[in-house]
Amino acid sequence: MPYTSLSDLTDRYGERTLISLTDRADPPAGAVGTDVIDEVLGDTDALIDGYLANRYKLPLAETPPLVADIAKTVAIYKLHVYSPDDKIVEDYKEALRQLKDIGTGTIKLPGAGIAPA
Repeated sequence: MPYTSLSDLTDRYGERTLISLTDRADPPAGAVGTDVIDEVLGDTDALIDGYLANRYKLPLAETPPLVADIAKTVAIYKLHVYSPDDKIVEDYKEALRQLKDIGTGTIKLPGAGIAPA
């Protein structure tokens, strides 16, 4: 189960932002590059799973809101081909800190379907 989706990213960051980060056609197509999004979402899920695997049984039955938020933050960072702005970088660093805390048990993920490994 993916931790976030194109729809979630669009709701948070807007279609125009996603087009500017993913439209790699020549000439530009003026549309979100769904293949780029799919690749980044897969990479994001793999990163998150790497942090959760020692503490939780994967795949998670449902996505806790904190994990969904982290997934959006990581994905938008990964969509940048060039240096993202400072806010994106700081949000990404905070997301990684939260993932480390989840992995060590400092932050617990409550919710149905989440079982310690």
